[in-house]
Amino acid sequence: MQREALGKRIREARKQKSLTQQQLAEMLGITDVYVSEIERGNKMPSIPLFIAIVEVLDISADYLLRDNISSGKPYIYNEFTERLDRLTPKQRKAALDLL
Repeated sequence: MQREALGKRIREARKQKSLTQQQLAEMLGITDVYVSEIERGNKMPSIPLFIAIVEVLDISADYLLRDNISSGKPYIYNEFTERLDRLTPKQRKAALDLL
């Protein structure tokens, strides 16, 4: 995780909540200078502070840590099709009817 990317996402989330750096800092119990350092990628928040940021901004930790989140669908679909391939035609029809 690059600090700059994390800071940028935190800044975007803060702005979407219409909060200033000072307001966010007060809610987190830190200084606005420290918020600025995080948003610019100069500092990395501690785990407890990161959790507080997620809660205050009401945003997914996954989004802050990773821009593109895989849903796991390809894995599930692959497993599903592999299992279907092992069924007889009659079992496939029953599975389709069930779905």
